[in-house]
Amino acid sequence: MNDPALVWLRDDLRLDDQPAISAAADRPALVVYVHDESSPGLRPLGGASRWWLGESLAALRDEIAARGGRLDVLRGRAEEVIPDLAVAARAAHVYWTRRYGAAEIEIDKSIKTTLASGGFLAKSFNGQLLREPWEVRADSGGSFKVFSAFWRRHRAAGAISAPQPAPERLLAAPWPEAAPARVEIADLGLAPVKPDWSGGLAETWRPGEAGAHSRLDRFVDVALANYSDARNQPDGLHTSMLSPHLRFGEISPRRVAAAIETAAASGAVSGQAAEKFLAELGWREFSYSLLYDFPDLATRAWRAPFEGFAYRDDADGFRAWTRGRTGYPLVDAGMRELWATGYMHNRVRMIAASFLIKHLLIDWRRGESWFWDTLCDADPANNAASWQWVAGSGADAAPYFRIFNPVLQGQRFDPEGAYVRRWIPELARLEAAHIHSPWLAPSDALARAGVTIGRTYPEPIVDHAFARRRALEKLAAIKA
Repeated sequence: MNDPALVWLRDDLRLDDQPAISAAADRPALVVYVHDESSPGLRPLGGASRWWLGESLAALRDEIAARGGRLDVLRGRAEEVIPDLAVAARAAHVYWTRRYGAAEIEIDKSIKTTLASGGFLAKSFNGQLLREPWEVRADSGGSFKVFSAFWRRHRAAGAISAPQPAPERLLAAPWPEAAPARVEIADLGLAPVKPDWSGGLAETWRPGEAGAHSRLDRFVDVALANYSDARNQPDGLHTSMLSPHLRFGEISPRRVAAAIETAAASGAVSGQAAEKFLAELGWREFSYSLLYDFPDLATRAWRAPFEGFAYRDDADGFRAWTRGRTGYPLVDAGMRELWATGYMHNRVRMIAASFLIKHLLIDWRRGESWFWDTLCDADPANNAASWQWVAGSGADAAPYFRIFNPVLQGQRFDPEGAYVRRWIPELARLEAAHIHSPWLAPSDALARAGVTIGRTYPEPIVDHAFARRRALEKLAAIKA
């Protein structure tokens, strides 16, 4: 029992319901994070995710220290660092949480093989999903192509295992003399410096396990009861905003699901509201099942015919979209929210993505890359699967010819224009009747609001009716 354990953390930066941490809680342990930017095949984190990672590591370091343990940070290729550290520490066991990208799986397999050849026992756990991708399969043995069928089978598979509490105490093993060198979190260079654009992120978020549980508690107490009806409204606290916390493993999906089911069982919320939110966790599970079977989800169309789609090279259109200057207020508000906070409401994400792909005919991969760089919750499965769903090239993407009308979507889900006013201050005084189509507003209404179309706020960069016809023609060619 005195032989140390080695716990290798990745996207599982928490103590609660953390099976790798729990497995080592009965012995001295080295708990390490390896910042690996050199292993082949790993996708570099985007800017917003890098900021979040630095904050999350600092929060976890403090949480571990408060329980008597120690978080050590290293840098380098994990295939070299982890075996070298296991040898130096004479670790009895090496534990980690599983990952599901192709490069990550190969790295983990290689390390496990190396450790086994040296006589070390390596064990991995599911700490990221409700069920493993290989546990929810279609009758063919492959992944499901439609979410509803996937979720029915997922729910029919029985109860999810209960989340386990965090260890009350941890015991830090001494750092071995011959071990690879440790670094400070600040040495990883994760925070932006010149310029430091992270002020809005810091105002919006509290990265770390405590912030994750605070978000969950607020959601269950305040928003869950009306979630079914209000979740598509972008203004206000109607959604959980747990996605970045789940992305970095600061809270487990089991813990989230247990809280939702407890609220429903107590009668605090309806079963309908609980089931609707659990289905959102289900979409995350579905996305990971797709990534597991189709590793190129972020770079290649899941539906092969869409590789031949005639996308346009529109540098001006892409620039206007990224800057929130398309002339369509709901799209622009979402893109500005994204830039300021590293987040965008899910309904608005669909509308903004649809606009880029189907109004401007710009390749979905360019949008996926922009979101990867600017979203705090840039998840390797969710981000890619969602962009492909909007493009029509992914799973469960029927009707692939859906083209969101930004004006009608705004009128339906932001009828008073509160969301638009928050993120587009130049339109703040425009009456609700005109705020989602300001270019059609009467001149006197524009004058009262201090708006000059083409000067204080841009004209639409493309006509919706024209763009819709053009996109449908392109999509019809793919179908043919």
